[in-house]
Formats: sequence, C-alpha cells, structure tokens
Amino acid sequence: MNNPLYQFFTNDHRRIEKILEKAIADINNIKDEYYQEFRAGLLTHIKMEEKILFLEAQKANNNTPLPLAGELRLEHGAITSLMVPSPTADLIKVLKYVLEAHDLKEEKEGGMYEACESLTTNQTEELLEQLKNVTLTPIHPHNDAPIALEAAKRALLRAGFDYDKIVAEN
Repeated sequence: MNNPLYQFFTNDHRRIEKILEKAIADINNIKDEYYQEFRAGLLTHIKMEEKILFLEAQKANNNTPLPLAGELRLEHGAITSLMVPSPTADLIKVLKYVLEAHDLKEEKEGGMYEACESLTTNQTEELLEQLKNVTLTPIHPHNDAPIALEAAKRALLRAGFDYDKIVAEN
C-alpha cells in the first residue's frame, strides 16, 4: 500500500521519541536542551495533525469529523497541557504512557492515519508539501505554579487518563 502520509507522521513520532529519550537518559538530570527540542517538535506535530491532516480529512468526508477525531483532540489537549510544567520523573512517566496509547490510535491498522490517508488520496503531494513547510511551534517557559499541573490533570481526565493512577501503577 502506498502510504506517504502514514510514513510521514509515524517517522515524525519516532523522531520525537528519540529526542525525548536523549532528554531523559538520566531521569534525575533531564537535559533541558533536548527537552525543549522535544516540546517544540511535539507541539509542531500536533499542529500538523490538527491544522492540516485532520482538517483536510474532515473536508474530504463531507465536512464530517472522523470518528476518532474528538478523542484524539482531547488527547492532544492533554498532551499539550503536560508541556506546561517543568518535567519531573512522574510527569515524564505519564507523558510516555499517554503518548504510547495515543500514537497507537493514530498508527494502528484502521487508525486515524489510515482513515485520513484514504480520504485525502488525491491530495497527498499537496498535503506533504504543506506539512514540510509548517513552522516550528514556539514554546514558552515552563509554568510551575500548582495550578498548571492541576489543569494538566483535569485535561488528562477529560481524555480518559488519570495522572495520579498512572504514576502509582507504572
């Protein structure tokens, strides 16, 4: 099967994962340079999905959102909220757990990438060009006010994940 959009996004998942692994090679001494690169890469990836891929697939689907779109958007919000506080071992544990579950929904057979690709077959080259020209999402300094982590926990709950339970069980 010819699947250039699937390859583009799954390759980007692996690229972002490698940057995170460099950042957390020593979880007690997270390398900020790599973590900031990870944040920008992840937020840019989400922007590409939300502003280009999912939107074009919805347009091609008679302007009807794909079945997984709402769930993935909630997860994108939760993942984005985890980018606000400074990374800790617990936050990284939750982030990796959520990313693994989220990426599977996008990458698996019959998942979001396959659905989007099948709807936008006639636009593949145009979409790849748009994706390659997306600007890096700017990142802001971390916010370590307690309210930032509490907001992230609420966003995670809306997306079906319990921060404290993930920390305790994994």
